[in-house]
Amino acid sequence: MDCAACAVNIEYGLKDKTGIKSVNVNFASEKAIVEFDPEKISLEEIKQIIKGLSYGVEEEHAGHEMHDHQKMAKQAEIKKLKNRFILALIFGLPIILMVMIEMFGIPMPSFLDKYGMPIQLVLATAVIIVCFNLWHTGFKGLVRLSPNMDSLIFIGTAAAYFYSLITSISFWLKSDAMPPHLYFESAVFILIFISLGKYLEGVTKGKTGDAIKKLMGLQPKEAIVIRNDEEVKIPISEVKAGDIVFVKPGEKIPVDGVVIDGYSGVDEKAITGESIPAEKKRGDMVIGATINKTGVLKFKATKVGNETMLAQIIKIVEEAMGSKAPIQLLADKVSFYFVPTVIGIAILALIIWLIAGQSFVFALTVFVAVLIIACPCALGLATPTAVMMGTGLAAQNGILIKSAKALEMARQINMVVFDKTGTLTKGEPEVTDVIEISRPKNEILKIAASVEKNSEHPLAQAIVKKAQEEKIKLAEVEPHGLIAMAPLRDRVPWGGTPHCPAECGTGAGVKNFQAIPGKGVVAHWDNKKVLVGTRNLMLENKIAINSIEDRMITLENQGKTAMILAMDNQIIGIIAVADTLKEYSKEAVTQLHQMGKKAAIITGDNERVGKAIAQQVGIDQVLAEVLPQGKSAEIKKLQSVGQVVAMVGDGINDAPALAQSDLGIALGSGTDVAMETGEIVLIKDDLRDVVKAIDLSKYTLKKIKQSLFWAFFYNIIGLPIAAGILYPFTGWLLNPSIAAAAMAFSSVSVVLNALLMRRYSPL
Repeated sequence: MDCAACAVNIEYGLKDKTGIKSVNVNFASEKAIVEFDPEKISLEEIKQIIKGLSYGVEEEHAGHEMHDHQKMAKQAEIKKLKNRFILALIFGLPIILMVMIEMFGIPMPSFLDKYGMPIQLVLATAVIIVCFNLWHTGFKGLVRLSPNMDSLIFIGTAAAYFYSLITSISFWLKSDAMPPHLYFESAVFILIFISLGKYLEGVTKGKTGDAIKKLMGLQPKEAIVIRNDEEVKIPISEVKAGDIVFVKPGEKIPVDGVVIDGYSGVDEKAITGESIPAEKKRGDMVIGATINKTGVLKFKATKVGNETMLAQIIKIVEEAMGSKAPIQLLADKVSFYFVPTVIGIAILALIIWLIAGQSFVFALTVFVAVLIIACPCALGLATPTAVMMGTGLAAQNGILIKSAKALEMARQINMVVFDKTGTLTKGEPEVTDVIEISRPKNEILKIAASVEKNSEHPLAQAIVKKAQEEKIKLAEVEPHGLIAMAPLRDRVPWGGTPHCPAECGTGAGVKNFQAIPGKGVVAHWDNKKVLVGTRNLMLENKIAINSIEDRMITLENQGKTAMILAMDNQIIGIIAVADTLKEYSKEAVTQLHQMGKKAAIITGDNERVGKAIAQQVGIDQVLAEVLPQGKSAEIKKLQSVGQVVAMVGDGINDAPALAQSDLGIALGSGTDVAMETGEIVLIKDDLRDVVKAIDLSKYTLKKIKQSLFWAFFYNIIGLPIAAGILYPFTGWLLNPSIAAAAMAFSSVSVVLNALLMRRYSPL
């Protein structure tokens, strides 16, 4: 497909066929999603209909092989477009230089003065041969009565080329005639810039499959399963539901399942976006493609293959990317009517002047002038020049704008949805409060950090980090027995749940430190029993917490995790840990409100934490406890009630929502998948750039429309003049050279309008 009009042509070609229920052809992703009744029409018949419209078609299959094939095909296409542009520039540049020499009155070298005309003919012919694909597709569109941008290019360049060819032959046959004015440079100029635009478009479209490829790369290729009481490493494709899977520390969990033995912390950030590893024990669910950080886990596989959460995320991203974007390029819309109108005016003018008694040369001059002044050069330059300037200006401000959809939709955005962890917040837990109960803050930190320094839990590490920042010297905690003596399979790091198989011996056990999964830790420090953890841990050890309950609730209502520190059955302090807000989160939301846009937060956390964050930054709406596969559904709900949604995220779990949203904005500090899926990427990780990105996108679209207006304005004013409407009153007929100058001036005005964007300063 060559433009958005091609996608429309395919849709129209299929919609009216018996058995076709719905058709969605996406030009950007080059995919057609067809819902049909197989009893009334077969898949092969659908393919034949598309082929009958002169388009190629290939059925898509799932798996790495298909994505590899598509990637290789895209790379080959982009390379071909790049080579086409380079060759067109090499052959066309001498013609443009020759015309400029003549235009500025510079003495022409003798050999160019004598052989300039045949040299221009040869070079222009070479450019047309290099870019013949544009002529071919443009002509094909005319034959099918469905013209597109390539049809405009074909008509304009063919008219300029063949007019120049005919006048050149006429001059050579009449050697005493005055050298004619040629328009080879017009055809060459158009083809060079259109080739550049096609190449830039190809580069952008070639990246659409990278997000899916990287998502698929998250899944490990092998898994260790227990077969006949032995560990067997098998390809992940052979894992079946019900298999017992064994995962060592540092390995990826291959499929979804339920833990039947072991305890560990699992890094689920790749899927859930949450930075704090989740504690996993018997009965807990584990997700494929997440990373087992600390202990050994055995789990029963429950979902494999296309049923895993990762596979579902991939499916959602593919569907969202394949859905039709609310964008139709104005030039393509107008070109459907503009091209036949121009041809009609040219033919009508030719016939009228012949009937009026004018010579065929006179009528042909009018015909060519109409076609040349209607040359689509300005139309072809309007979008790419504005886009290049807009994206360049954005890049200077640390913003990457990747798609035309972003430019089209930004002006309509009325709701911006922020992911919480890693987007509004830093994604790293920090100690926010140390509450004194019976000991000073430094002593509370010293005791808690001394106990927790042997734990690998992120909350424990946050406490240790805070103590180090305060330059507090920590006491030594002496571990014993199990860690050194247990077999490899049963070893756990400090902070894990100890296991003691028979072979451990009588000396096994952790005497100084013990982790209680989901509750906290117990240890002995300075011959005193120390507990750090939740209410439940205190209650199990018969420690009263009524006196601190109000303080705990206050901290939790602020979205913080509150841990109680007790020594010898007495509470001595409270330590609160939270994922703190990024520096400019509140300012970014305030600026969005000033632009008249609403803001929402979407998170997998509980509603209390979500509301606490929302209150701090001024968020209008909270979407809490949303699973990864549910984020895109929440975006759909907002869209269904009339909201035009921009999604801002940084994790793989945000990819479906980024793709589903009307405008996807990814943080540069986030995952590669999020950045590939997002249509705008914020390099500096500054949320104020969300406002800048929307503002720049709106401004760029405004410039595109201005440029298109001037392009059409010159054509609309010039067409009647070129057709000879002034000749009966003034005796003046528009010379094709003046028509070409008008065309060139329209192009210059478009480029100058784009260059003025350099002066713009985003919000």
